[in-house]
Amino acid sequence: MTTVTRRPEAETLPARPHRRRKPGRRRNWVTISLFVAPALALFLLLVVAPILVAIYSSAFKWNGFGGLPTDFIGFDNFTKLFSSEIFYTDMGHLLFLVVTTLVIQLPFALGVAMLLHQRIRGRALYRLVFFAPYVLSEVITGVLFSLILSPENGIANKLLSPLGLESEWLSDPGTALWSVFIVMTWKYFGFHMMIYLAGRQNIPNELIEAAKIDGAAGWKVFRYVTLPLLGPTIRISVFLSVIYTIQLFDLVWILTEGGPAHSSETLAITMFTLGFERSQVGYANAISVVMFGLSLIFALGYQRLVMRRDLEGATTAMGEHR
Repeated sequence: MTTVTRRPEAETLPARPHRRRKPGRRRNWVTISLFVAPALALFLLLVVAPILVAIYSSAFKWNGFGGLPTDFIGFDNFTKLFSSEIFYTDMGHLLFLVVTTLVIQLPFALGVAMLLHQRIRGRALYRLVFFAPYVLSEVITGVLFSLILSPENGIANKLLSPLGLESEWLSDPGTALWSVFIVMTWKYFGFHMMIYLAGRQNIPNELIEAAKIDGAAGWKVFRYVTLPLLGPTIRISVFLSVIYTIQLFDLVWILTEGGPAHSSETLAITMFTLGFERSQVGYANAISVVMFGLSLIFALGYQRLVMRRDLEGATTAMGEHR
């Protein structure tokens, strides 16, 4: 007698419910798009489009008139630029201003910030006075110091003449670039001071007190506790200083116009002179492309080597805190 084994009926899986996109999410995306669209349109119109136009026109011999450029010359503008002496002079001035800013201006701002973090009488007034020059425009600052550093009636020579230190300042090739740096320091050190001061205030006092309990003196506390914790703040300050120096134009133009004898000229001033005074717009745009490339390379290198480490450290610290 044969027994018939019946196969169990296949279990039917419950059908997955069809997920419908919630109307709320769709409305959120529409709202986000409406808010982002105007800013994106302005960014494309005022940032991306000029960059593309500059890159395109740098491949032409063009005076800026008569519609679109037609005299295509390829990379001749860049070849001419990299073989010119003025380009390397401008790069030397850029290197000088970057180095002096990193070695003199930023440490000075850091020292003043550490001093004003202490409980001293009138520190709020000092902070206001040191930060006030940053509020002034570049043009006002340039005009002001053109009067102060005037070789004939300037206040600087009147104060320094008893010491025998009077100088031509802005009209002397040996002191013109140093004068530009002094004016830059006067205007911008207060901005960096406030950045360092904000970073110092974010350091917990418990860490400082613990270091003092362990026997660390004032300098050691600053060297081994305060300074490492200020690392991200200092790196941001360095980044802003270098980017600004690469694009430096209006302050130098008001003070010296790049003179005398190109002794204080920057890449931006060379670009302006070629484009607006000599009508060599294609050549000037080649300089602008080089300036953009320098800023982009520095920004990408900073993001890869510095910012990533800071973000990873912040993420690790948050994970340990949780």
